[in-house]
Amino acid sequence: MTTAAPLTVGALLRTWRERRGLSQLELAGRADSSSRHISFVETGRSRPSEEMVLRLADHLEIPVRDRNALLMAAGYAPRYAHTPLGDPSMEVLREGLERLLTGYEPYPALVVDAAYDVVAANRGILMLMEGLPEHLLAGPLNAMRLTLHPEGLAPRIRNLREWRGHLLAQMERQIALARSAPLRALYEEVAAYPLPSEADRPGGDRPYEDWPSQDGPAEAVAYLALPLRIEHDGHLLSFVSSISTFNTPMDVTVAELAIETLLPADPATVKYLRSLAP
Repeated sequence: MTTAAPLTVGALLRTWRERRGLSQLELAGRADSSSRHISFVETGRSRPSEEMVLRLADHLEIPVRDRNALLMAAGYAPRYAHTPLGDPSMEVLREGLERLLTGYEPYPALVVDAAYDVVAANRGILMLMEGLPEHLLAGPLNAMRLTLHPEGLAPRIRNLREWRGHLLAQMERQIALARSAPLRALYEEVAAYPLPSEADRPGGDRPYEDWPSQDGPAEAVAYLALPLRIEHDGHLLSFVSSISTFNTPMDVTVAELAIETLLPADPATVKYLRSLAP
């Protein structure tokens, strides 16, 4: 039995550079170095300083988790902690996220990790999840599974083909950036879900203006971003999504958190959600 030798810092940097489609000269220009020095680092003829490793990682947009691997391959200690979100030292962060989500109500908002597992959610999200089967609600909740599973939210989404395409493209971009095996496995799982049959989708993919609602015909709206059009209790709701992350994170857990807020995209959605608020 043979064991593969660990990759050197030079080999890792070369792999990330090639993923980003950069030449040694282009990377050297961005990192205020020389193509000769980049070549020496990649071939192992020169050992980069800790500062150089971090500078190259920054210009190559290497995820925080993988920057630790680079540093250790170069013989340095990891720079970024990986603290569980439930750790007492994360209490201030947890409380801040909870206040943010609660303050956004009655509109939906949630926090997910790098694998789209739901870390926290507000009552707006719970409202959209009403009536989902127990096997989908068993932890850990996964936002992609809940949204695209044929027994999840998918039958309620009126523009499912468009929204599904948007979500899969978003995951593809993240996989290209991070090359995460768990994210790739999740992508392959949800991409294989069958689309709900038309019999399970009252209203189907008919235009928004033609979909029946308890409030009468919906008013045509010019959207500035692709909306999520989802049914709830006979009402057609429309949202645009915004995703926020933390600037300059110094912890792997924090770096991989994303806050998604669903902003009402038309007056009817605002009116309906406000009518449900306590």
